[in-house]
Amino acid sequence: MKKILIACSAALFMMSCGGPEGGYQAKEGDETAEKPTIEEYDPHRGEGKFKDYQPSAALNASMAESGEKVYDLKCASCHKLSAEMLVGPGWKGVTERHSPDWILNFMTNTDAMLDKDPKAQAMLEICMVRMPNQNLSDDDAKDIFEFMRKNDGVK
Repeated sequence: MKKILIACSAALFMMSCGGPEGGYQAKEGDETAEKPTIEEYDPHRGEGKFKDYQPSAALNASMAESGEKVYDLKCASCHKLSAEMLVGPGWKGVTERHSPDWILNFMTNTDAMLDKDPKAQAMLEICMVRMPNQNLSDDDAKDIFEFMRKNDGVK
């Protein structure tokens, strides 16, 4: 009986030491404590590593050609080059509707964008199918973006 009483007392003591929230309370100057970072979500840029990406004014034909190959392999089964929806939205005019950063972040960070971005969520409601992560490299994403620009008439 004494062992049970001691164990319960020890457990209650440990739980009461956590402070008002029941957990470790970091003190000012405590370097081991993780500090939450609050970042404003930028719907123009989206969620991901691309920020301030500036494509060249003229189309990069080599990148667009590489992007078309990736499109044929990973994108064409769900996206048409016209405005018509297949499984996902059509690509016609996509570079005019969204910023380069938003498009690149959506291609490379799809899940986070679908979880946070209102435009991506609105498309998901229409398409009813969540875009799978295609595991694109940054270079593949830039090449696809250049192919999208070519599809939108950039020369």
